[in-house]
Amino acid sequence: MNAEFVGKDELARTTGEETPQAEATLVQERPVLSAQPAEALAVAVGPVTVEHGVRSEQEAADSLLAQHKITISDLQRISEAMQDQNLTFGEAAVQLGFVSAEDIERAFELPGAVESLAQKNSLVETVLRRMAPGKALVRRQGAPVKPGEQIMLVRDPYNPYSEQIRALRTELLLRCPPRGGSANILALMSANGAEGRSQLSAELAIAFAQLGGRTLLVDADFRSPRQHLLFNCDNTEGLSQAIETQQPPSLHRVDGLPSMSLLTSGPVPPNPVELLSDGRFAKCVLRWRDKYEHIVIDAPPLARGADGLAIAAIAGNVLVLTRTKHTSHKQARELLRRLVNTQAQIVGAVVNNF
Repeated sequence: MNAEFVGKDELARTTGEETPQAEATLVQERPVLSAQPAEALAVAVGPVTVEHGVRSEQEAADSLLAQHKITISDLQRISEAMQDQNLTFGEAAVQLGFVSAEDIERAFELPGAVESLAQKNSLVETVLRRMAPGKALVRRQGAPVKPGEQIMLVRDPYNPYSEQIRALRTELLLRCPPRGGSANILALMSANGAEGRSQLSAELAIAFAQLGGRTLLVDADFRSPRQHLLFNCDNTEGLSQAIETQQPPSLHRVDGLPSMSLLTSGPVPPNPVELLSDGRFAKCVLRWRDKYEHIVIDAPPLARGADGLAIAAIAGNVLVLTRTKHTSHKQARELLRRLVNTQAQIVGAVVNNF
C-alpha cells in the first residue's frame, strides 16, 4: 500500500474541470474493506446498574475524591460546567484541568470500591445534586468499542499507509484548524458508495484523537451505516434518536483513545433528508462545537440522496472522495457542482485505488 499527494491540476484532470477550492488530493491503495458485526450492550452510567465491569460516573467520582484527586470546592465548578455545557462529570473534570483523561480512565476501571460507594446516596451524588438542581447525573453511554482489524492506523501504526493518513491529518489541520475554541468540523463525501469514505472517516478521527484533542466521529449515513461495523459495536442507539429527541446522544468510548467518542447512526429513520434538514441536526452540531476540537462526519454519498448536501452545509468543510475506475468524470463533476450550492469549503480530495 502507498499514497501520494498531487496538486489541484491533477484533481482537475480527474474530474474534467477546474476546481480551485480543492488544492490537494491523496491517492491511496488499500484492500477492500471487510467487517463483521459484533454485539455490544449499552451501559447505563450513573446511580444505576453498570455492566461489563465498568464503574458508574458516581463511583468514579467517589474514587477520585477518595484519592484526593479532586476537592469539594472542585465539585462546585465541575457541577457548574456540567450544567452550563451539558457535560458528564468526567468530561467537566478533565476540561477544567482537575484531572487527566488517564485519571478518569483509571477511575472507571480500577477494581474494588471506596467505602462511600456502599452508601445509597454517596457524598459526590449528594453534593452534585445540591449544587446543580435539575442536572441529572444519570447519562446513558454505549459500551466501550475497539477499532476493527481493518483499521490499519491502529493495527500497524508504522505502515506507510498509516504514515500517509497522518500526513493527510496534518494537511487538513493546516487548511481548517480549530478556531476560537470551536471544533473543526469535517464532512467526508463521495459520489457513490463503496469508495472508501467510511473507513477514511474512521481513520482520520483516530488520527485526530491520537493528538490528544477531543474527537467525535459521527456516522450520519442513515441509508447504509458502516461505523458500527468498523468498530464492532451495536447500532440500536445513535444519531437518529439524538436528533429526534434532542437529548444527549449515546456515545461509545474507544479503547486506547480516551479523547475519542463514536456516535453510530442508530436505527434507520423513515425520513433521512427531512431529519437532517429541518434544523434539529444543526442544533446538535452546535452543541457539539464547544465540547470537541475535532468532529468527523461520515456523510452519505450523493447517489443515495440529498442527505450529504444538507450535512455539508452544516459542517462547513468537506473532504471529497473518488475512486479510480469506479467514479466517473460525470459523477465527480456533479458532486463538485452540487457542493457549490451548499457554500461549504472543499478543503481537499482523496482518490482511492483499491
